[in-house]
Amino acid sequence: MKHSRLWLPLAAAAALFAFTADALAQKTRITVYTALENDQLGPYKAAFEADNPTIEIAWVRDSTGVMTARLVAEKDNPRADVIWGLSASSVVLFENMGMLTGYTPKGADGIKPVFKDSKNPAMWTGMDAYLSVVCFNTTEGGKAKIDAPKSWKDLTKPAYKGHIVMPNPASSGTGYLTIAAWLQVMGEAEGWKYMDALHENVAVYTHSGSAPCVQAARGERLIGIGFDMRGASEKTKGAPIDLILPSEGAGWEMEASAIVKGTKNLDAAQKLIDWTVSRKANELYGKYYAIVAMPGINAAPPNYPAGAEAAMVKNDLGWMAKERDRILAEWTKRYDGKSAPR
Repeated sequence: MKHSRLWLPLAAAAALFAFTADALAQKTRITVYTALENDQLGPYKAAFEADNPTIEIAWVRDSTGVMTARLVAEKDNPRADVIWGLSASSVVLFENMGMLTGYTPKGADGIKPVFKDSKNPAMWTGMDAYLSVVCFNTTEGGKAKIDAPKSWKDLTKPAYKGHIVMPNPASSGTGYLTIAAWLQVMGEAEGWKYMDALHENVAVYTHSGSAPCVQAARGERLIGIGFDMRGASEKTKGAPIDLILPSEGAGWEMEASAIVKGTKNLDAAQKLIDWTVSRKANELYGKYYAIVAMPGINAAPPNYPAGAEAAMVKNDLGWMAKERDRILAEWTKRYDGKSAPR
């Protein structure tokens, strides 16, 4: 009888161990390519996996330009299952190259129309939007007796010569969305003419979209054309900068998600895409971006410029994707001589 009583708990423990081992063995690991900032990776992974304990995310992360080139290079032998947090113009490029699997996520009806592909099934969905702004150091401007600009065209004035820094569009998503907006708003001929004049006043083109506003915040440069959220963050830390939305409007992009064609983990990939449009996901996006896909989420951080969403220019993401190589080749030919060393 004693042996029988001992056998029951041992059997239960063995069954529990077998169940746990089986559950672990069934966990699906999906490879997710991203250009999200490093400090976002941990929170995004933890939040998704808490809701989907049978799926594990393995991140592959680099800058927008590098990730775009890598995915194109892997077109015929894809290694990613999902793209989560890469510029929409890059994702549309992949769509045009036949690299994506269409899937309309559950809950897609709850996000703003501009943040979702119009096709059925959708090839991608958006997460959040980011803008280019002018970060102006008021302390340095006062010392030099130079007024803050009000428009993009103001930046070509002789007073700003050598005082401007902006991102290289070939390596920075913020840089590309900025010049793409100029070309769309001003037209091709006037846009390149404008950039020729601006180039005379630019001290250096950085390889990071955040660097220009950081340099302006530190007083290393008077003006940085850069990433909206970085500018707001620097101002909140106490930097003497104003964030200016130029009168012609602000260039913008959005981060998007999509399923890579050929994934062997389609069910898990679809679960991740479902989660990316959820309220929980959008509330998480709102900790890092002021403009998110789901209406009604008040995400604006301290010192974020008022009226930013209204200032977003009319932006053709398909055109940005189609013309990307041509535009970047022309930009590099004209202006790369002032790019920072890599």
